[in-house]
Amino acid sequence: MISKWRIFMTASCGSIVMAQACTAANEPVEKNVPTYDTIIANGVLYDGSGSPGQELDIAIDGDLIVAIGELDDAKADTIIDATGRAVSPGFINMLSWGPESLIEDGRSLSDITQGVTLEVFGEGWSMGPWTEKMKEGQLKSQTNIQYDIKWSTLGEYLQYLEERGVSPNVASFVGATTLRIKHLGFEDRAPTEEELKAMQADVAFAMEEGAMGVGSSLIYAPAFYAQTEELIALVDTAEDYGGSYITHMRSEGAKLVEGVEEVLEIAEATGAGVEIYHLKAAGQENFSKMDTVLRMVNAARANGVDIRANMYTYTAGSTGLNAGMPPWVQEGGYEAWVERMKDPKIREQLLVEIETPTDEWENIYLASGGADGVLLVGFRNPDLQPLTGKTLAEVAAMRGTSPAETMIDLVIEDGSRVEAVYFMMSEENIRKQIAQPWVSFQSDAPTLAPEGVFLKESVHPRAYGTFARLLGKYVRDEKIISLEEAIRRLTSLPAENLKIEDRGLLKKSYYADIVVFNPETITDYATFENPHQLSVGVDHVFVNGEQVVRDGVHTGAKPGRVVRGPGFQSNDEDYRK
Repeated sequence: MISKWRIFMTASCGSIVMAQACTAANEPVEKNVPTYDTIIANGVLYDGSGSPGQELDIAIDGDLIVAIGELDDAKADTIIDATGRAVSPGFINMLSWGPESLIEDGRSLSDITQGVTLEVFGEGWSMGPWTEKMKEGQLKSQTNIQYDIKWSTLGEYLQYLEERGVSPNVASFVGATTLRIKHLGFEDRAPTEEELKAMQADVAFAMEEGAMGVGSSLIYAPAFYAQTEELIALVDTAEDYGGSYITHMRSEGAKLVEGVEEVLEIAEATGAGVEIYHLKAAGQENFSKMDTVLRMVNAARANGVDIRANMYTYTAGSTGLNAGMPPWVQEGGYEAWVERMKDPKIREQLLVEIETPTDEWENIYLASGGADGVLLVGFRNPDLQPLTGKTLAEVAAMRGTSPAETMIDLVIEDGSRVEAVYFMMSEENIRKQIAQPWVSFQSDAPTLAPEGVFLKESVHPRAYGTFARLLGKYVRDEKIISLEEAIRRLTSLPAENLKIEDRGLLKKSYYADIVVFNPETITDYATFENPHQLSVGVDHVFVNGEQVVRDGVHTGAKPGRVVRGPGFQSNDEDYRK
């Protein structure tokens, strides 16, 4: 290892081992010594394949890994002593809500300090393709983060982000919800033949721009209105370019099994790889269904179906209060939704439906056991922001209204769906899911910093702790899976699923996205009560060969690039994905 070479060079030339490196005049023998930009030495290298770690050095030149081995005779501008540390490929966040937060702050502190070097967007909604009307709506909906919209297509947005400067790499699926809004608005109907062809054309264009595939989020209006045939058509087009389908299923609770069946139907009809977003069984009455789902997925995989899933490492999810209201009341978008809720007859009907169990739509409010299981974390209206961090039950008691009435009133008063955390999963299922070899990981959260505008709202702690929590709580402390397996799931597994070239492994000629961390100390500190806390234990992070984190502190570097999918078309023969 390189530390041995440094000791060797400073030892007395009188010893036998030094004789070959010294002249009779006590001068070192001149020879061709490899020189690199950076060498990470003395660490335990986990290459991302799932193989056990090895004590090897790794060298970086420019943006690439150029050598791996015992680099005793090498020199470098920068040498990092990684003694006692794990050295791994950069982690891939399979569902990031960073598209806006990275415009505000490109450092990606909450994720990059956990070792995340690639943020993947696109759960149903994507930052293109947008019409002028959609841009107007997006501008109108902005809250704490304000920005001009200087793009129309998804590829233009990703390029804008790279040129603006971000620390992590970025990638995206094209959103099925976005396509539906572009061509159908918020109407509850099937697309015409012409509209569906136009949606497919948009998928094809997005794939050529570098999208990873099609993403959907089917519990929310207007995505809820899409039938399976519509999704098959969109995914079939993406598959023509090598793209995959990734989905927040139509149900994660009462019809969880049926939700998985639809995913398998789409896989069979298109031949595309398919992935389930944030795998879960929501609601205590549905916890036992996870065993059935795991059997279904494993059986399908044994039969050659490319199905997998990702997850976050918490028993609570986070979304808006709209997830506790039926899709019919939300048809037409926010303004139409509010107008309906102000109608006394509709309000009366809505109050009943919110509190009535059903399998016709996904009621996350009831899946959480009611108002005590709903934590309010994000308001747009400054007058309501003092309610941040209170449960829905507490706010209802303060106001003297029922929980259902309180939900309706808050959405109307806030001018938004109101962000909330829902406690709805079991710890036992979390452990079962982590144990599956086809499960990767995601934050399902924006990438933040514990400062500035981000402190105006609370947030789910998964924004700051998902990956550190996996490596600390579930790998080191509970030993659900081994460290080398966890690293595989964070690196090469998602890279393979996304068909990303030259990333996800520590391998010569691969891009130098590298994390150096301490397996014994990596820990998440974010809590539901105090979520804006960075995780600890990651010492160094490199993105495209440039050091973004040094000794646990962000360097200010923003070398992130757009990582494009398998359908990307470029006239530049030298372009590397």
